[in-house]
Amino acid sequence: MFQNSCLSVSPHASDASCLGALRVGLIGTGVVGSGTCQVLARNAELIAQRAGRSIRLVMASARNLHKAAQVVGPDVALVSDPWVLVRHPDIDVVVEVMGGVGLAKDLVLEAIAQGKHVVTANKALLAEHGAEIFAAADARGVVVAYEAAVAVSIPIIKALREGLAANRIHEVVGIVNGTSNFILSKMQEEGLTFEASLRQATELGYAEADPSFDVEGIDAAHKTALLAANAFGADVPFGQVHAQGITALDPWDMVCSQALGYRIKLLGIARQGVDTIEVRVHPTLVPQTHWLAQVQGSMNGIWVNTDAAGPTFHYGAGAGSQTTASAVVADLIDVARCGAAGDAGRAALRVPHRSVQAGAVRRWPIQPIGQVASRHYLRFEWVDDPALQAEWPRWLQAHGVEVQHLLQVPHTDQPQRKSWVALTSSVRGDDLPRALASLSQGTGGPAAAAMYRVEDLA
Repeated sequence: MFQNSCLSVSPHASDASCLGALRVGLIGTGVVGSGTCQVLARNAELIAQRAGRSIRLVMASARNLHKAAQVVGPDVALVSDPWVLVRHPDIDVVVEVMGGVGLAKDLVLEAIAQGKHVVTANKALLAEHGAEIFAAADARGVVVAYEAAVAVSIPIIKALREGLAANRIHEVVGIVNGTSNFILSKMQEEGLTFEASLRQATELGYAEADPSFDVEGIDAAHKTALLAANAFGADVPFGQVHAQGITALDPWDMVCSQALGYRIKLLGIARQGVDTIEVRVHPTLVPQTHWLAQVQGSMNGIWVNTDAAGPTFHYGAGAGSQTTASAVVADLIDVARCGAAGDAGRAALRVPHRSVQAGAVRRWPIQPIGQVASRHYLRFEWVDDPALQAEWPRWLQAHGVEVQHLLQVPHTDQPQRKSWVALTSSVRGDDLPRALASLSQGTGGPAAAAMYRVEDLA
């Protein structure tokens, strides 16, 4: 029987054994919500030992109450209206795993207004509205915890805010979308097309029915914005984050890049300059010997370069019910360790929401992608013309682009057909297309068939 919201959320709320328990309300009982319930139940004794008190799920909100009852068990109150949950006086912390931005934002802000801590796995919500949500939480003296929002099995938010707190972080570069990495791995290792690789990802459950957020780079951009916020103590407006996906990637470029000693990965890059920061997501050539080039399948990997600790590498699964639940419950343990709910002020100061205290958060200008300089990979499909081979690198150099490495790659199925591939010197994103347009007009050759940035990550 479903309990009415006007009743106590726990049939044992008056038991002495429950005094001091952290009382949790869960919004969403799908993949992540069900995993959270399982981890809380399976490891209840160990969690209490680590938190210093028990953590009890006392209420859950779901659209399908019959289905939700199979997830949460008989001792948890169920409501179909999430507003009842966020306003209930017997809940200390709200776990939001429903997804989306509109309703989720309103519910999180209401929970904060009610003096409740929030744990969320919603990267889109925080990337797009984090500044407003964190400001509300700081003003109310509550915690918004979100380890599960980025590379779930990798405690990267904790690493940036706590483990590397003594460091000046120069850059964070990561593979943070498992769906795209699975697709690229299939294209690289098996020569499959993007479409065939996506079908496999969908069949195995790595890709959603609508995979656009994954393959267009939006999901990775949300996560990279949060990584940048924590790496640099910054307010990162999501609308200024550059996102380019993998849908137009030709498998032939995987072959050509490998001939040059590189692999192509969808990278989220956050880098600090003198007066600006870079926050961008796009397919990138990475040296085959680098740790990131070894991240295959649906796994995630994040490389952090710092002044004191030097480079560190973080690797693990980036999605899944239990893996995401691991991060959600870890955040609940952190909240429980802060003390009683009435001790919210001290709890909020324990770890800041973006690695620096609220008054020190800076709004760094984000460098437009066209002004970001890097080495580039170019591929041309030209006839085997020795005169042209000698001419076009000189032509590019005359326009400020030095060709540092040049290679002919014969096509596997047509040995007589060869691609010209080149690695350039560092050049701004806006300058290279202009030079290539001049090259095409000056030599009469075709435009570049492919152009991608290169990150050597020394």
